[in-house]
Amino acid sequence: MNYINIIKNGIIKDNPTFVLMLGMCPTLATTTSALNGLSMGLATMAVLICTNVVISCMKSITPDKVRIPVFIVVIAAFVTILQLVIKAFLPDVDKSLGLFIPLIVVNCIILGRAEAFAAKQSPVASLFDGIGIGLGFTLALTLLGIVREVLGAGSVFGFTLLPETYNILLFILPPGAFITLGFLIAIVNRLRGES
Repeated sequence: MNYINIIKNGIIKDNPTFVLMLGMCPTLATTTSALNGLSMGLATMAVLICTNVVISCMKSITPDKVRIPVFIVVIAAFVTILQLVIKAFLPDVDKSLGLFIPLIVVNCIILGRAEAFAAKQSPVASLFDGIGIGLGFTLALTLLGIVREVLGAGSVFGFTLLPETYNILLFILPPGAFITLGFLIAIVNRLRGES
């Protein structure tokens, strides 16, 4: 199995945000800044990688009747660990992402990859799938956050780029998330040769 292709597929072909359009709640809600998008993407990627590996290791001992509840318990365990680590070491990230960290438990990207990939593949392949999908999600959220922050606040990662008179508040607000995401999906589809 070619692990590099698994990673490339997660970033380009199976990008959860721009191609599969999964996980839209954190995508739209947390990307008011580039740092928030990056933080949410990395948090989700950490849970995705750990969950994929554990579920792949457990696939032969998990009965089909309780497969989904087992997946949810595994995901919830890693989200709880992640939330405690963020609270302890990154209080600013905890404050800015707030409720969206515990909501990673119900993120359809993680459950979908557990069901579609990790439950059928080896732990090593599942690790690389988690890395690829996680990187794709992180890149998408960071890009969305960068565009929204530059247009809405005139800065990126806290560095001022534009004077305040050029800021368009709409892009920091929820409608700006939908507008920006729509344009980015159209650009990605154009680059991929799809209409």
